[in-house]
Amino acid sequence: MACTFGGFHGEGESLGEVRPDPRVLVPRIAAQLNGQYLKLAKFKGEFVWHQHENEDELFLVTKGSLTIQFRDGDVVLGEGEFIVVPAGVDHRPVAAKEVQAILLEPISTLNTGNVRNERTIADLEWI
Repeated sequence: MACTFGGFHGEGESLGEVRPDPRVLVPRIAAQLNGQYLKLAKFKGEFVWHQHENEDELFLVTKGSLTIQFRDGDVVLGEGEFIVVPAGVDHRPVAAKEVQAILLEPISTLNTGNVRNERTIADLEWI
């Protein structure tokens, strides 16, 4: 289920211009709190199907529209809306147009979850 977080527009540190990137979704760490990373992401395209065996993952859209595809259907998020993807659930983020989002997830969370490929980034950059 998607929820709305009213009035939030993602103002603050710029992520810069989106450049074509074969990895599609490359979040950057903005903060750390209580064993969690707050990550900022600006991306476009389709990511890889994956799951996080032990970690829930929160996506909060701050600009644009983001579709989270699940095996049994899609959830479309607009600005100010968020979703928590439970641990162990296959999903794939898709952005037809450029989107900006905040991700909140445990420090141990790997961007591609249970999948290891050219899109996997073990060491994320800090902003």
